[in-house]
Amino acid sequence: MRDVLGDIAGWYGSGRTFALATVVNTFRSAPRPPGAAMAVSPDGEVAGSVSGGCVEGAVYELGQTVLETGEPVVQRYGVSDDDAFAVGLTCGGILDVLVEPVGPDTFPEFADVAAAIGAREPVAVATVVAGPGRIGARRVVWTDRASGSLAPGAPHAARLDAAVDDDARGMLAQGLTGQRHYGPEGERRLDDLTVFVHSFAPPPRLLVFGAIDFAAAVARVGKFLGYHVTVCDARPVFATPKRFPEADEVVVKWPHKFLEEARDAIDGRTAICVLTHDPKFDVPLLEVALRTEAGYVGAMGSRRTHDDRTARLREAGLSDAELARLRSPIGLDLGARTPEETAVSIAAELVQLRWGGSGRPLSDTSGRIHAESV
Repeated sequence: MRDVLGDIAGWYGSGRTFALATVVNTFRSAPRPPGAAMAVSPDGEVAGSVSGGCVEGAVYELGQTVLETGEPVVQRYGVSDDDAFAVGLTCGGILDVLVEPVGPDTFPEFADVAAAIGAREPVAVATVVAGPGRIGARRVVWTDRASGSLAPGAPHAARLDAAVDDDARGMLAQGLTGQRHYGPEGERRLDDLTVFVHSFAPPPRLLVFGAIDFAAAVARVGKFLGYHVTVCDARPVFATPKRFPEADEVVVKWPHKFLEEARDAIDGRTAICVLTHDPKFDVPLLEVALRTEAGYVGAMGSRRTHDDRTARLREAGLSDAELARLRSPIGLDLGARTPEETAVSIAAELVQLRWGGSGRPLSDTSGRIHAESV
């Protein structure tokens, strides 16, 4: 929903009810992940995509039906044996799509959800997609409060809502979106009820150190991948917003001091790219970085620079386990030479780390293309 928020917030603000289609589950090589969304306005305007073009026509028609009936529907799309090009997924994947009417009457918390997403405040929307009760029943969960119910009016609603609240907050902390299964009273050992939890966690952070041309390219590709990008350098003449227009923030400070101050906001989704390749900057910086919770720590430089840097870090007291976390030289082996090509190789390594790919040409591999998140 984040991708279509600008459009649907306007529709909602005008008091119109629109159809919102959301991918709630995928199998095999589905083209879009859970959470991908497409919206249909009452006058037929479309925003977003659930499959990259394969089944959008069918979803559009279902959205119009939902607007007429006012009833949410979960529809499965896969390859059609008769004519895969009609409404099926030619990639061979399968996806389940929830199509629901959204307006001030059906989703009164929508404006609060949109405001939270805009303010980068964590929020999750939990929706019943299968099982007893009402398909489309919804609960909105923040870190400190919740609204709505997944079983309105039922005697067991409070227990179910409490169980989902706990799971939704845990998923928010990890930036996860997906399905959870419960018994009618929130029993996690049962699977009578299926709830789709759509997490809107703040964007993961990309911390780029070293205000050089390579950093500008990395900031651009990081922003393209959806990161909140920070560029940091101790030299004010180089660390300027004009030189890094794609960065969300440009910080003038000694890198290791900035990172030490920011470490409480660093989690497993954070990527740290050290592009200074100057011992007076990168050794104290990496000494801090390798002791944070960051999921990715990479440093640019030649193999000789890496060996010298590793020796200095050992002298500073870093253990073998801590040093093993360092990805240096940074990036995948693409033969990159220019700043832009190097940024692509770094981005490729970030994507590989997120999804567990091999880094080899797909034409040289077999089996599933899309692996589960790691």
